[in-house]
Amino acid sequence: MANIRHPIVDVHTHVYLPQYAAELRARTSAPRILNWTNGVKTEERLLILDGEPSGGRPVGPQYWDRDEKLEFMRRHGINISFVSSANPWLDFLPADRAQTLAHELNNNLEEYCATSPPAEGFSGLKTLYGFGLLPLVPDVEVSAIVQAIEYLKSLPHIRGIIMGTKGIGKGLDDSALDPIWDAIQAARLVVFIHPHYGVDSTAFGENDNGHVLPLALGFPFETTIAITRLILSGVLDRFPDLRLLLAHSGGALPQLSSRLASCVQHDPIVANRLKHDLRYYLGQLYFDAVAYGPEELTFVSRTISRASAFKNGGGTVDSVVGSSRLLFGTDHPFFPPLEASQKWPSVESNLAAIRGMPSVDSKPEHQANILGLNALRLFDLHDQVYT
Repeated sequence: MANIRHPIVDVHTHVYLPQYAAELRARTSAPRILNWTNGVKTEERLLILDGEPSGGRPVGPQYWDRDEKLEFMRRHGINISFVSSANPWLDFLPADRAQTLAHELNNNLEEYCATSPPAEGFSGLKTLYGFGLLPLVPDVEVSAIVQAIEYLKSLPHIRGIIMGTKGIGKGLDDSALDPIWDAIQAARLVVFIHPHYGVDSTAFGENDNGHVLPLALGFPFETTIAITRLILSGVLDRFPDLRLLLAHSGGALPQLSSRLASCVQHDPIVANRLKHDLRYYLGQLYFDAVAYGPEELTFVSRTISRASAFKNGGGTVDSVVGSSRLLFGTDHPFFPPLEASQKWPSVESNLAAIRGMPSVDSKPEHQANILGLNALRLFDLHDQVYT
C-alpha cells in the first residue's frame, strides 16, 4: 500500500445541532446560549457551567452550520470527521425530555452525516459520520437506554456514542450501567468518553485566568478520575471488547498509571479485585491525539505499548501497539485563532505533534495509522477504503 493515499480522520470534533442550540437558547440558567453585550457589541455566548469565566464563550455558525464544518475540514486537509454533540449533552434535562430529545437529535445527526458529500478520494465513504446520544440521566429506565443503543445501531452513519463521566448519575463505575455496557459491546459501537464538569473550581484560586485552568487541568483530571474508577470497578474485565475512546489523550491517566498500580497493590480493599495489573488496562483503551506536543504523545504511546507486559501470567512489550491506539482529533469548533487565520494553530499543533513523534512512532505507516487508519479500523470502515 506504499503508493496508496491515506486519509486524515478527525475523531474529536463537535457540533451543536440547530435543535440543540434552540434548546439552550430557551433556557434561563446554565447550560444556555444567551445574548451578551459588551459596550455596543451584542453577541451570542455559550455558558455551559454556572460561574464560567468571561461569561462563557462566543458562539456562531461554526458551532452548528455544516458548511462551516466542511470548510474547516477542507482548509486543514481533513478527509473524514466523526462528529459528536458537545457537552453538556442531555445531563441537565428531566428524563422524559432527555429521551425525546436524544431520539430527535440522533435522527438529526444521521441526516447531517448521510447527506454530507462523499469523502474525496475515498470511494464509498462519506465526509461525516457521528457519535449518537443516549438519555443518560437519573430516572430513565436502563431498558429504555438499551433500546436507544439498539436504535443507534440501525443508523448507518452513527458509529458510536459520546458519553460524559456521570453515567446515569453515579459515575462510570456504577454497576447499574452493566446492561448498557453489555449492549454497547454487542453493538460494536465506539464510546467517546468526554469530560464536562472538571474538578472543584475553588482549586483554581481567585485570579482571573480565563478558561485556562478549567480546560487545561479540570477537564483532563475529570477524565483521569472517571476512567480510573471505571477500571477499578472491573468494567474492562467484565466487558473486555468495549471500545472506549478517551478525550484529550486520556488526561493524566498514562502519567499516573504506575502510581495508581502501586496504590492498588498496597491497598487490601482493591489489591485482588482486578484480573490484571492496572497498567494492563491502558492497552484496552483508545486515546485521541489531542495533546499538542510530540513528547506528550510519545509518552502516551509508550505507556500503551508496555501494557501487555502487565497481563496476569506475563506478557511482552510491543513497541508498535501504542501508535495503533492513538487517533487524530481537532476539538473543533473550540480553540479558534484569536486573530483571523487561514489555519487554526491548535490543529496545526496536533498535526505537528503526530509528525514529530520520534523512534518507532516516526515511521510513515505508524503516522498514517494515527492520522486516519486507526479510526477507520476502530469504526469498522477500513475495508470500505482498502478492498
